[in-house]
Amino acid sequence: MHLDVLDLRNFYYRTQLGRVAQKAVRDQVVALWPPAKGQTVAGFGFAAPLLRPYLAEARRVIGLMPGPQGVMPWPAGMENVSVLCEETQWPLETGMVDRLVLLHGLETSENPTALLDECWRVLGPGGRALFIVPNRSGLWSRSDRTPFGFGRPYSMSQLDGQLRRHSFAAERQQSALFAPPSSRRFWLRTAPMWERFGHRVSSVLAGGVLLLEVSKQVHAPQRPGLATAVKRPLKVLDALPKPAAEPA
Repeated sequence: MHLDVLDLRNFYYRTQLGRVAQKAVRDQVVALWPPAKGQTVAGFGFAAPLLRPYLAEARRVIGLMPGPQGVMPWPAGMENVSVLCEETQWPLETGMVDRLVLLHGLETSENPTALLDECWRVLGPGGRALFIVPNRSGLWSRSDRTPFGFGRPYSMSQLDGQLRRHSFAAERQQSALFAPPSSRRFWLRTAPMWERFGHRVSSVLAGGVLLLEVSKQVHAPQRPGLATAVKRPLKVLDALPKPAAEPA
């Protein structure tokens, strides 16, 4: 089930741990997708903390928030771009999104199959999606003091396999949140150091969240031709005598 939007807002905007998590994940998103002009950028779940860098350059930014979670106006002090929507029916035209990011969307979904179909539908040619989920091997998925402790945590192979079954091709992968999910001053103060260290030794130290960038696979349609069965084959060999065994 989805978390409540007020709990998510309070964590990311009103706690020190939430602001540390927001910066760590957002830095990785921007590293993968630098802001570019003319793009349509959408987020589903509670992706608002990650979308702010794109407000200035993108053609449009859309924050999709599912009904069971609830919606809040965002960004503060600016024209609202957040929209309340059905989890599997988004008010977006097919193929209109260039960049799509999901945060607290997939792991809490009650119908992930239909949700991924909707993600595939709204992505345009050359579009990319970024799925951010709790790492089942990390510390953050084991604590319910943060939003990453709710829903279904994933391993990278599990996430990749589920997305491939819905015609997404993995492009790049990354991790974030290498510091423990603690509000103690030491861990909050040293969190940037742990992020830098974790990215250097990510094969040893598990991050709290996984980021997987995927592209939309479109299968080529089958064209008529040699692969099509001939319904009325020419019987050009019917007049030839049938071979018979020669006498010994």
